[in-house]
Amino acid sequence: MKILIAEDSATIRRLVAARLTADGYQVLEAADGEEALMLARRESPDLLVLDKVMPKFDGFEVVRALREDPQTKAMPIVMLTERASEDDVLGGLSLGVEEYMPKPFSPHELSARVRRALARSGP
Repeated sequence: MKILIAEDSATIRRLVAARLTADGYQVLEAADGEEALMLARRESPDLLVLDKVMPKFDGFEVVRALREDPQTKAMPIVMLTERASEDDVLGGLSLGVEEYMPKPFSPHELSARVRRALARSGP
């Protein structure tokens, strides 16, 4: 299975990539929202791990664009972000993200939430 990580912090992107690679996933990486949209459309990953605060397009703009595109509208999304106010969480969930995780995060919890989001998305 292929997972796209969209995160502007190279350190966090490497940490998430290492965890998901160890879990057996093929990992793609994007450093901003524009690159995330391009890769999501071109590579059709099985899941997107997405930061909210990124250059070019923020995470919510990425979610909106993906949900409006018939090719990507069903792609499961796990938000992984420092923005964890109630408004942020409810905003993400109302846009259709499957999981909303605040930073700092446990890599093991991330693995569990990714597995759960993939299981709910079907075969």
